[in-house]
Amino acid sequence: MQEAGLPDGVINVIYTDGPKTGEICFAHPDFSGIHFTGSTGVFQQMWNAIGTNIHKYKTYPRIVGETGGKDFVLAHKSAMPDAVVANLVRGAFEYQGQKCSAASRAYLPSNIAPEILASLVAQTKDLKMGVVDDFTNFVNAVINERSFDKIAAYMNRAKQSKEAEILVGGNYNKEKGWFIEPTVILTTNPFYETMCEELFGPVLTIYVYPADDFEAILHTVDATSAYALTGAIFSQDRYALELATNKLVNSAGNFYINDKPTGAVVGQQPFGGARASGTNDKAGSMLNMLRWLSPRTIKETFVPVTNYQYPFHQAD
Repeated sequence: MQEAGLPDGVINVIYTDGPKTGEICFAHPDFSGIHFTGSTGVFQQMWNAIGTNIHKYKTYPRIVGETGGKDFVLAHKSAMPDAVVANLVRGAFEYQGQKCSAASRAYLPSNIAPEILASLVAQTKDLKMGVVDDFTNFVNAVINERSFDKIAAYMNRAKQSKEAEILVGGNYNKEKGWFIEPTVILTTNPFYETMCEELFGPVLTIYVYPADDFEAILHTVDATSAYALTGAIFSQDRYALELATNKLVNSAGNFYINDKPTGAVVGQQPFGGARASGTNDKAGSMLNMLRWLSPRTIKETFVPVTNYQYPFHQAD
């Protein structure tokens, strides 16, 4: 940025505690905007603090947030099973599922579900888990013990639930790190908790729907989660793709066709989501840049009026 001509001091990197930073910034008269990436809960707290202090500011702050996600993969009865499996594995288990865009809920049609599930279980079992400096490991440890305990609790409840079955994985160990096996849960309830709540870990929950009830499952996908960050549709039927694209217009800020719901590239695919997933201001594009501009308009009159009356004010 400096090489491009930006003056020193315009951009600064400060490493500090989040709450302490907020306490100082949100109470300062010069606070004018924030671009936040993090949890939905924290963003809502920040918005509340800004609203409480709105009378202190010299200008109304710009508030941009990219928060959580409960991202879906929906397969149509015409989908290619191998493509669905490969993208579920990558989308759900890369980075241990610790991405706001990670595939965490999937909907499979009954006609190809057995083939997909068999292959998915086999490939998930084949994933190598270990330390990050061994590049042959596909899965590493989750970020910390708090995350480990949260994910493990969901898995324990799934083991006890009559609505859930763990098809593969389900184990975890913290003796040498916060390691959680890549886990696939099959549920009979499309609104089971791991279909609705963000886990931020290597857990994928699947629901099988009647292959001919595609329109009905579109409504379920849209109504299941408060989030609307990313989502994907797999189909070889162009009419089904068009229908899903239209019906799920408010379900995902980033929508993928025959691809996993992760991997947006700055400058190529703007990123963001709405609903509980944020303000959808599309980071990585000019759309986001425009959010921070403060337009000013100027009018100059070269022949000023010299009489306040308009022509229609005349009696005749």
